[in-house]
Amino acid sequence: MNKINTAWIIDDDKILTYVLQRIMGTVDSFANIEIFPNGKEAINQLAVARKNPESLPDIILLDLNMPVMDGWQFLDEFEKINLDKKISLYIVSSSIDTHDHNKAKKYKTVADFLIKPIGKKQIEQMVESHQP
Repeated sequence: MNKINTAWIIDDDKILTYVLQRIMGTVDSFANIEIFPNGKEAINQLAVARKNPESLPDIILLDLNMPVMDGWQFLDEFEKINLDKKISLYIVSSSIDTHDHNKAKKYKTVADFLIKPIGKKQIEQMVESHQP
């Protein structure tokens, strides 16, 4: 199984982030997991991490509905940033609205749209499909 140096979870739901972190820990492929309660904090951290590409995430799990900066706003800002590293970005949302799924397909940085809750099998598939 591939090894993931850093994964970011961008979600304001503390219970979900706790559960995801536990599941990711059982997969044993993640060296570091960072959690951000909104897109703004993650974008700010990306600006810092760009100076040291080793600290950029390999995988991002992004919620859509958050305060301060939601997932769509994060994606708009993320796509403007020129990164020297390929980051696999997954939308992880409870939205079953086809509009959201179709909108997500318009972003070239989105690898997949997953419906909450996600489990160990989906995390393992993310790790396996990750191409550094």
